[in-house]
Amino acid sequence: MGRLEDQIGWYDLKGRSNMRWYKRIKISEIVFAATIPLLAASHLPHAIIVTGVLGVLVTVFEGMLQLNQYHENWIQYRSTCESLKHEKYLYLANAGPYSGIENPRSLLAQRVEALVSQEHAKWATFQQQDLQGKTS
Repeated sequence: MGRLEDQIGWYDLKGRSNMRWYKRIKISEIVFAATIPLLAASHLPHAIIVTGVLGVLVTVFEGMLQLNQYHENWIQYRSTCESLKHEKYLYLANAGPYSGIENPRSLLAQRVEALVSQEHAKWATFQQQDLQGKTS
């Protein structure tokens, strides 16, 4: 049960962290991108320099989003966290696959490890694909 709680906490924390990074960067990107045409049409001194800097920042922010996969990680971590919570509640209620079996704790351990292993396998596959994409 301790491992389950640790995993729920970890996925919850990482999910929230990735959500915050994604939203901060995306909102900044949107605001900067929306400001570019306004500045380009203005006759303010140094508008062309500021417009260029904002364009660079939009590009860098989009690159950060693609490189760090904040949105995808947020969704995946949140999904895994909710799946782990679901298993916990079924186990505590002695419901679903845990009802009427001799050793529900063993089944819980197996199912939790399967969820965590599944998440790790997805991560490893993504890392491998990312590495292959960089070497192609």
